[in-house]
Amino acid sequence: MPKLAIKLGLIIVICISLTALFFYRDYQQFKQTPLTLSEPQIIIIAPGSSFDTVNQALLERGLLDNSLYMRLLAGESGHATRLKAGEYDIAPGVTPTSLLDLLVSGQVRQYSLTLVEGWNIREVLAALEQDPVLIKTLDYSQTDKLMANLGFESQSPEGLFFPDTYYFPRGTTDKEFLKRAYQRLQSVLQEEWSNRAENLPYNTPYEALIMASIVEKETGLASERDTIAGVFVRRLEKNMKLQTDPTVIYAMGLQFDGNIRKKDLNIDSPHNTYRYRGLPPTPIALAGREAIHAALNPEPGKALYFVSKGDGSHYFSETLQEHNRAVAKYQLKKSQ
Repeated sequence: MPKLAIKLGLIIVICISLTALFFYRDYQQFKQTPLTLSEPQIIIIAPGSSFDTVNQALLERGLLDNSLYMRLLAGESGHATRLKAGEYDIAPGVTPTSLLDLLVSGQVRQYSLTLVEGWNIREVLAALEQDPVLIKTLDYSQTDKLMANLGFESQSPEGLFFPDTYYFPRGTTDKEFLKRAYQRLQSVLQEEWSNRAENLPYNTPYEALIMASIVEKETGLASERDTIAGVFVRRLEKNMKLQTDPTVIYAMGLQFDGNIRKKDLNIDSPHNTYRYRGLPPTPIALAGREAIHAALNPEPGKALYFVSKGDGSHYFSETLQEHNRAVAKYQLKKSQ
């Protein structure tokens, strides 16, 4: 009898050992075997989701065939309590181990929105309003209250957001997006201001930003930014009116139909530099780093006028007489 019991005990131990070995090897294979994924998919982890909720969702979607092993793996790795909310791109070939690593990494799916150089605030807000991912929290009809709603000094929002491509995860609000673009603008502006040329006719970085917005709208060729900035700086220094068409277009607002008529040059708006001397009270558009740099590092010279040659470039003149001849040649299509 004792011998029989010993034999049965050995058999049981062997069976348990073999079973344990089988499950151990199966579990190790599970950890490194790609999920049943034929094409890229998105996994969404809602804020506050437990690991069991995510595990069950993977099972129900057919991405996982052993939720028990997945739970063991999460416990073994310590990832069960470290999942981070968000959208995750899952590519074919991902293993349970690499999937869990991803879900605790915070490397969530990114969306993008580009703010374009030369846009005015209406165009900026229209882009945000049309974006399908950003959460809308702002009243876009009240631009006069926009900066205060963002938590900044109450002022015109025109030109106060840096033009760039921004990446963000789902769940980002329009307020968070604009705060980021505003802070980026402040960073770039201060950096360029600290490296500005001497003896410029600006009292503050904001005045330089206003000039940069004009340069941005006037420039067809990047190589001419510094030259155009030089013309405007010299006109300011001589107390000459800037007389730049983009400020008239800005003053016209939605009434602009693509043409500027003689009567439009006399619009009574502080932004109309044909009527009022000095800089407009606010920027007229988003200015990129290059335009800001040009405004703060204008090209030396004597030119006080320029006219479009019709190919994106400009003809620069030192005198009004030379300028009038250039206008006749390039704008009125007359010979000298």
